[in-house]
Amino acid sequence: MNEVYITRISKFLPNKPISNDEMESKLGIINGNASRARRLVLRNNQIKTRYYAIDENGNVTHNNAQLTKEAVDLLCDADFKSSEIEILSCGTSSPDQILPSHAAMVHGFLKNGNTEINSPSGACCSGMNALKFGYLSVKSETTKNAVCTGSERTSSWMKSEIFESEVKHLEELKERPILAFEKDFLRWMLSDGAGAVLLEPEPNGDTPLKIEWMEGYSYAYGLEACMYAGADKLENGHLKPWSEYPSDVWAEKSLFAMKQDVKLLGKNILVKGVESMKTALDKHSIKPEDITYYLPHISSYFFKDGLYDEMVKQGMEIPWDKWFMNLHKVGNIGAGSIYIMLEELVKSGKLTKGDTILLSVPESARFSYTYAFLTVS
Repeated sequence: MNEVYITRISKFLPNKPISNDEMESKLGIINGNASRARRLVLRNNQIKTRYYAIDENGNVTHNNAQLTKEAVDLLCDADFKSSEIEILSCGTSSPDQILPSHAAMVHGFLKNGNTEINSPSGACCSGMNALKFGYLSVKSETTKNAVCTGSERTSSWMKSEIFESEVKHLEELKERPILAFEKDFLRWMLSDGAGAVLLEPEPNGDTPLKIEWMEGYSYAYGLEACMYAGADKLENGHLKPWSEYPSDVWAEKSLFAMKQDVKLLGKNILVKGVESMKTALDKHSIKPEDITYYLPHISSYFFKDGLYDEMVKQGMEIPWDKWFMNLHKVGNIGAGSIYIMLEELVKSGKLTKGDTILLSVPESARFSYTYAFLTVS
């Protein structure tokens, strides 16, 4: 079987960076009242700037497929044209529509001729699942290359008008017209953007990264949904999908908004994350001292110390000087975060031949985790 290398990497972040003070003017104020959760959430997540596909007048500048197309275009030049792509594998939490698939829409914008497409569904792990599909295709000699992407365009999901009908309905019921924390929380966490990589069986490019292995784990068999959209969570923990509600209820309950059970998140995300990471590293006989750079996708710096403490507790401490993150600059881009983090590390000039990189991506949707181990060739 082939070896597989990341030979090109790119990112596309729309428009200019948005500061914390600009966020509410971009996303809008709900029911005329500033969010009570905003300052608390921003203080905990420590994100300073993020990117929105929204212009100065509040108009959408890119949909998700267009963001992804821009990132793919940045991989291409005279030496590798988009028409040469054999597989286009695109992961996202926030597709622009239910059907057609995200990858099909990206392919439509690329207009690069016939190619195989793949659209893994899910949340943050969908970007890594897209990468694994491309990795296995090149490794098995099914194709000579693959372009894999991770992207999000969540800003439009977080705009105030998405929630106005729900707040108005609460007023009519004589209840407090305040958006539930599980929804308001995510308005101050998420960012737009896209990352892309080219996979090839030869170590081409200035800084080729060999993919040594990839692993994935799911705890859905034992844990209920934590982050969800297009559904409402019932008292028994089950999700009732949008398709089982009458259409007039969709807006009243903001059913299509992303929601997160923060109590369930805090109880499980770190424990299961370190447990699964330990399983992956033990499987491949990798010890912390074998890792040069550790790239953890975390939604908030609130979890950083807790993640380290849990590593120590489970006997697999990765020292701070190995950690590389850029959350504070680009925000939480979900499925795109790990691509954009890796792109910055590659472009930083820090890497030397023989360095190793551990990519770690958790997904709180129903607690899934994916890992990749890379070597600079």
